[in-house]
Amino acid sequence: MRHLKAFLIKFVACFALLAIILGGIYGITLGDVFVISLVLGIISYAAGDLFLLPRSNDTTASLADFGLAFLLIWAMTANMTPVDNVLVPSLISAAGIAVFEYFYHKYLARNVLGREEEVRTRGNLQFQTEASEELSPVKPDIRNDEGDK
Repeated sequence: MRHLKAFLIKFVACFALLAIILGGIYGITLGDVFVISLVLGIISYAAGDLFLLPRSNDTTASLADFGLAFLLIWAMTANMTPVDNVLVPSLISAAGIAVFEYFYHKYLARNVLGREEEVRTRGNLQFQTEASEELSPVKPDIRNDEGDK
């Protein structure tokens, strides 16, 4: 149920964002925006949010979502719509999706994946060098040997 709620949040936000950018500014129909949002939501939720995000950090997953969103929006817009220049709308849409994904990953980590502590401390790793006395072993002092007297 948590995954369904998270997917619906992602789909609605992507649909609203793409409807404003692609539909409002570039005149792409809402049916095409719906299909693009649905395909983008399914693929990016499975690949980016469930596979990549647990294995990396938020910035890496957001950059991967930008690339995935750009490629999917560009390919689907070029094949489904009569718009001639789809490069600029795809870049603007992918940038908007990436900004949304940055905050969405924080929600996912806290409420769905259950790793808030790991996400919060991942960028602030503090490493410490281990040192012990075994690195310089104690040698008997030859000058104070009592057998020589």
